[in-house]
Amino acid sequence: MKTLKWIFIVISVFLVINQGALFAAESADEAGLGKKLVQQLWTDMKAHNLEAIKKYIAPGFQSIHEDGTRDREEELQLIKELKLGEYLLSNFKVTRNGPVITVTYFVSVRETIDSKRLSLKPAARLSAWLKTESGWQWIIHANLKPLK
Repeated sequence: MKTLKWIFIVISVFLVINQGALFAAESADEAGLGKKLVQQLWTDMKAHNLEAIKKYIAPGFQSIHEDGTRDREEELQLIKELKLGEYLLSNFKVTRNGPVITVTYFVSVRETIDSKRLSLKPAARLSAWLKTESGWQWIIHANLKPLK
């Protein structure tokens, strides 16, 4: 009887450890995916690759910047006129709730928006992506970098 009890305990501990490892692996995969989505967005913005961005920016997209809100078309226009210098993305935090991945991160970048030069100081950004039949769609963005 003691042997069966020990076998049960060992199997239970093994299952708990494996479940924790599986959760950690899923979290790492989601973090990697969220980071990859943001990195691709920045690559496309720097290259002014609007055709690529149009494929993954959602029809109901909304953003907020210090100078106001934008819908999909207004954000695309902003990106078209964006003059990005070198940038550094850091401090990624990724969470997933069902089909939505939310990514917060910091960016240090030399950029101009609406003819105003933004500070080089790292600033927080937030983007969210929705999993759809056609792939991941960029649904919201918050630029928390103050205008000079």
